[in-house]
Amino acid sequence: MTGILEKVVRGEHARLVPVVADTSREERAVSVVLAAFRGVEAFREAALRSLGQRVGKRARFTALTEIVFEDDSHPRKKGKGGGNDRPDGLLVLDTTRQEWTALLEGKIGNDVVSEDQLKRYVADAKARGVNAVITITNQFVARPDHHPVKLSKRDAKGVELYHWSWMYLLTEATLLLEEEAVGSADQRFLLEEVVRYLRHDTSGVTGFRSMNPEWKDLVTQVRDRVTLSKNAEEVRNTVSAWHQEQRDLGLILSRKVGRSVRLKLPREHRKNADKRLEDDADVLVREHRLTCTFDVPDAASDIEVAADIARRSIFATMRLDAPRDKKSTKARVNWLLRQLKDAEADGIQVRALRRGRGQHLKASLAELREDPRHLEDPERSSPPSAFEVFYSLDLAGKFTGNRVFIDRLEEAVPHFYEQVGQRLRAWVAPPPQIQSRDTAEADGEFGDDEQAGRSWAGD
Repeated sequence: MTGILEKVVRGEHARLVPVVADTSREERAVSVVLAAFRGVEAFREAALRSLGQRVGKRARFTALTEIVFEDDSHPRKKGKGGGNDRPDGLLVLDTTRQEWTALLEGKIGNDVVSEDQLKRYVADAKARGVNAVITITNQFVARPDHHPVKLSKRDAKGVELYHWSWMYLLTEATLLLEEEAVGSADQRFLLEEVVRYLRHDTSGVTGFRSMNPEWKDLVTQVRDRVTLSKNAEEVRNTVSAWHQEQRDLGLILSRKVGRSVRLKLPREHRKNADKRLEDDADVLVREHRLTCTFDVPDAASDIEVAADIARRSIFATMRLDAPRDKKSTKARVNWLLRQLKDAEADGIQVRALRRGRGQHLKASLAELREDPRHLEDPERSSPPSAFEVFYSLDLAGKFTGNRVFIDRLEEAVPHFYEQVGQRLRAWVAPPPQIQSRDTAEADGEFGDDEQAGRSWAGD
């Protein structure tokens, strides 16, 4: 079988310092990242692993830019910005047993890949026997196989479709450096330079900056108690924007803690992005809330994040089981307070959860420091079985601001983790202690069978 590289009549190996026009930001960014794939083994492996491709020790990897195939006699024009409608890159992974190939298209700044353009790339991939099409833009997705551009099953059939955000690649590179997972000093230097470039304002790489244009109107409708429809454009666009922000928020947390923070999704949502959109739109219509959950490695619990549209507030919450070896409410609350003794109290509250029906009492961290008995239930003597520690931020009128909402959310969640999340430790039951014989006999734990056991042992 003929390899894809034999069909390429012109192509440039991806360069770390590409010679391109000053205005060609996307060509430069694509070349820099693909050059980092070529030069830094750990970065290449992490990126390809996210697409389900494992890079063995004997595998050969090629990354080309400015490619022209032998049958490229009729170049098409891009819709916006002009230029030949050819992909920006070609990836080839030769494992000696098989060859996996992908066309790559990058967009920078606010530019995105259109549906028509993506269809053409998929059609080109099919015609040439290329396995996949990868896009890189500033759009965010929960997983690389959840593409921001929706193609019909017929249009996408036979080609794997993937998407990376620039910020995702930046985060992966940053984590590899933080975890000291790069193999050599030279490779580390190379990756540090790539991170420096992607972080610079002139690169065109940005995080998710603003909710959708319909955001303000939707918040106003909720305030005015207008009935929402889950199929309405403003609802679906709001959920889509929230999904992008979830991913960006997870990347922000990852960079801050130096570990990979995972966005937790139900299995059916991991497998089906459309189902995820449908279900989250239903929650928005019924509960007027946008929610997500993050798994921080080794944290005491997941972090649940919610934007309560009706209350125009942001919440971040962690839940811990109360220590069962402490019998009173006061003792259990003090166990929690000791963990939060140095935390800033502003905006932090604690809710005591008890089994059975009844109201779950709550109090601010400042109140509990004055008197932990605020969480004692006068109607029930049982101590709390668990605690919810949460941070609430009331944005009032600022909640409707497309950019203000995102800015405050991206400040609030890391603040909560810094003040609460990194301090909390889950309760662990102490191991049972060996009892002395005097204590056991006093408790009546040695009976006739024990005496018989002694006689048998002595025989």
